[in-house]
Amino acid sequence: MLDPIVNFFTWIFQMIGKAIGFVIGIILWPFMWFGRWYMQSGWILKLIFGAAILLLVALYGRFVYVTQVWNGFNPNYVDAYSFEKRNVSAGEQFAAGSGTDSSRTCGRSAIADVSADLIQFNVNDNAWISSMILYKLGFFGIDWDNTPFMDNKASFQRGINQAIRRTTTELADNLGRVRTTSQIDNDLQDARGNMQFDEETWYFGLQPFGPKTPTPSYYRDAIAKLRSFNSRLEKCQTVFDARADNLKIYLDRIASDIGSTSALLKDRAENYNYGFFDPRADDRFWFAYGQLYAYYGLMKAAEADFEDVIKQRNLTNLWQTMDAQFVAALKIQPWLIANSSETGIFATHLTTMGFYILRVRSNMVEISNVLAQ
Repeated sequence: MLDPIVNFFTWIFQMIGKAIGFVIGIILWPFMWFGRWYMQSGWILKLIFGAAILLLVALYGRFVYVTQVWNGFNPNYVDAYSFEKRNVSAGEQFAAGSGTDSSRTCGRSAIADVSADLIQFNVNDNAWISSMILYKLGFFGIDWDNTPFMDNKASFQRGINQAIRRTTTELADNLGRVRTTSQIDNDLQDARGNMQFDEETWYFGLQPFGPKTPTPSYYRDAIAKLRSFNSRLEKCQTVFDARADNLKIYLDRIASDIGSTSALLKDRAENYNYGFFDPRADDRFWFAYGQLYAYYGLMKAAEADFEDVIKQRNLTNLWQTMDAQFVAALKIQPWLIANSSETGIFATHLTTMGFYILRVRSNMVEISNVLAQ
């Protein structure tokens, strides 16, 4: 009685096996054809194509390495700065020396220092992935951002870069000049311009056709400009306007920036909740994570740069609450990103990250409101 049923399921599994074998055969056919052609070719062609294959394997080996190994990644990186030991605001003179201009000493900008170090982390400690030729070529023509692999670190880097772009703009336009009426500092202006350069330029391009200066070169120059500004600031040769209204403007711009990211997460979570099978959920998550990673350090730096303002406005407790929200958000480091419905059985990492972003933003708005009083 059971023979027909057993035969039926046997036939089903045989068909499935044949189908899988057929698909694998189609995938492997070009490689098998190339292998036969290669073995029948002359030694010159074998040498040329062998070298090309070895080069391709080496390039992809390095590509896999730089996309999977996160050198220097440390959510607690802020601790190394020991900002709590500072007792001077950025630009504030604290040593007169012999009374000459060349011997005066002023407080460095922690914001400029952290910005330069974050860029260093992005393009020197790690390779800048978004402009790498293999990243630009994609996965068999599919943009890596539309796949569930190889794009997490690139998205994380772009999130950090977004925060640096916002910060260098504020440094040039507001923080590094007196009441926006003085001349823009040349180093800060150059740093801002370099950081606005696109994220995807390789050594060669088609529009326009010809050799290019790659993206990392511009960002590396921004590091030098930020450090040059800080060296001159330390010698009291330029200014950092550590006023309450400047801090408020900076906080408002950051709140707007991460608010946009929160909206991006919300849209993805509501309209593409495919669980672990959403290929864009991972890069949305890690972009947001990169932003928070950078802004955590920059907010700790702002606390040091605006030390007098924070003390005068009694903002220490509010600032510590905001720091705690950053720390809590940066503890979320899942191996796989799930974009599931809130009523589903799987994790909802995008919604969780969006929740923490809104908590950070809420604290920023609260601090901004106090500064407005």
